[in-house]
Amino acid sequence: MSLNIKPLADRVLIEPKEAETKTASGIIIPDNAKEKPQKGTVVAVGNGKKDEPLTVKVGDTVLYGKYGGTELKLEGKDYLMMRESDILAII
Repeated sequence: MSLNIKPLADRVLIEPKEAETKTASGIIIPDNAKEKPQKGTVVAVGNGKKDEPLTVKVGDTVLYGKYGGTELKLEGKDYLMMRESDILAII
């Protein structure tokens, strides 16, 4: 994947995973009841700050806060731009 976007400083561009459409038992979840995803894949990273190098890298799957980041639409896909400090964990 090649995007023409380079995050600055400690910012990270994340492609959110799709929201679940079925429960574990097979019940279909309607669109208005779907939870906002909190997991995604890192697609671009900045250079970090002077004294704080980034710990995430492109390709990492991460967990982030439900309302973290700024939503972007690039080349027809949805992305989130957030600071590395808004990422909760690498999984």
